Amino acid sequence: MQKMKTPVIAQTTTISLLAEVSRALNNEEDINKVLRNVLSIMSEHMDMIRGVITILNRDTSEIVINESFGLTEEEQARGRYMPGEGIIGQVVKTGMHRVVPRIDEEPLFLDRTGSRNRIKTDHICFACVPIKAGNEVIGTLSADRPVFTGEDLTGKDLQHQQEEVHIEELVNMLSIIASMISQAVRIKQLAQEEVRGEFQGGIRKSRTPLFSYNGDAPDQDYEQYNESHRPANIIGNSKAMIGAFRMIDKIAPTNATALILGESGVGKELVASAIHYKSYRAEKPFIKFNCAALPESIIESELFGHEKGSFTGATTNRQGRFELADGGTIFLDEIGELSLPVQAKLLRILQEKEFERVGGSQTLKTDIRVIAATNRDLEEEIGNGKFREDLYYRLNIFPITVPPLRERKADILLLADYFVEKYNALNFKGVRRISTRAIDMFMRYHWPGNVRELENCIERAVILSEDNVIHGYHLPPTLQTAESSGTLATGSLQQRLDAIEHEMIIEALKRTKGNMAKAAMQLGLTERVMGLRVKKFRIEYRKYRP
Repeated sequence: MQKMKTPVIAQTTTISLLAEVSRALNNEEDINKVLRNVLSIMSEHMDMIRGVITILNRDTSEIVINESFGLTEEEQARGRYMPGEGIIGQVVKTGMHRVVPRIDEEPLFLDRTGSRNRIKTDHICFACVPIKAGNEVIGTLSADRPVFTGEDLTGKDLQHQQEEVHIEELVNMLSIIASMISQAVRIKQLAQEEVRGEFQGGIRKSRTPLFSYNGDAPDQDYEQYNESHRPANIIGNSKAMIGAFRMIDKIAPTNATALILGESGVGKELVASAIHYKSYRAEKPFIKFNCAALPESIIESELFGHEKGSFTGATTNRQGRFELADGGTIFLDEIGELSLPVQAKLLRILQEKEFERVGGSQTLKTDIRVIAATNRDLEEEIGNGKFREDLYYRLNIFPITVPPLRERKADILLLADYFVEKYNALNFKGVRRISTRAIDMFMRYHWPGNVRELENCIERAVILSEDNVIHGYHLPPTLQTAESSGTLATGSLQQRLDAIEHEMIIEALKRTKGNMAKAAMQLGLTERVMGLRVKKFRIEYRKYRP
């Protein structure tokens, strides 16, 4: 008797999967977050390597990736198709599902995102189903998952039959989920169509924010601030950030130079990007240059370009960043690192809109907007003779100070939630919650590295998590010391170990809804030892029951 492998999605798993998808659709108002949650749930239950939800833009007929699991931001941005183009385009055009049993054997499989370059594709199956509103195709839902190998089957025909069964189950499940999320996708499609024709009178409309905040007590500034004006690439709801958003709104429609101030890691580049994409230059280049990233001898050539033969190694003419940014915006990060001679050339560009390449005599004109950023005190640098006073006042027309994270603690959990979702997708994890103790540690810490440090902490914790929860012991040691967190490190080693054990038991009881036997199994304990631990810590396990 030949052994049959368990179907790809067991009946109990199917019920659990659909129940979780239903809860995700009903319990969340932010549509983007709904779709991300659905893909995360699918990854947990369906052995899914990658998942993609696309939306058809009816104005341009372009199909774009709206949300994904297992793709980087760069890979997702490359996922654009026209109807009939590739597998996804064919599904949109025909309204019929398509399955590629092995993607390395299908010539129509484009892999435009480039995400499959990171893995072997000889055992990957790809399935794509249409998302419909009535008879209209408004997008697609697709998934990559390992091919059923049938190692325990002896006959090739039987193996082929089993593969077909698994593929049929996969398509059926994707079709059910696509039907469930069609309304959410339709709302998203309509929202995209509302912002079409973003250029009116030369001024670009503000983009719809990607993330919303539903805090219990937003401050007065938040309530009065027009939500539609919020930059799409910046997460924040604190009073300090609302002030920065207001400055972005005032500066963006103008052609004025801007100077962004703030500590390292606060997100100065995101502010510069928001200004550019809310300006009339949004469709033109946005060129970024870090003035501290290259030696002084190279910076001038990188910014202004050079002529052939101007120095050893200059074998051809080369455009600099200012030429490449013509018509658009150039962002000069860490501008306090520029040498005085380069500062003089930059001042000329700001005043006259002209420059010469290194080794050249021809004067070139450029139409650019300059946005600069620094974490230095430029007034102090002027006093030390390291920064030109005239350049400072030319840049400082519209200064924007980005607050450090310790001054916007109301945003910490909002940022943490975003980074959890990001690194869930990148690392194929399914973290769903941050424990109370970890939240307390986040809120007590003073964050000298700001948002960048928070992101690194979340990435580390997501990778370390084994139960889809971020615990306090997953966080770096810097967040666990008395000096960093503001907590008193009292008690013996045993007392601290007891605190960790207590937290793990509470979390297990929460996951199992107060079921002592299941919690003990998850923790690797016998039911007797579990009972002793619960008694020792005086834990009321019944309160975790529904």
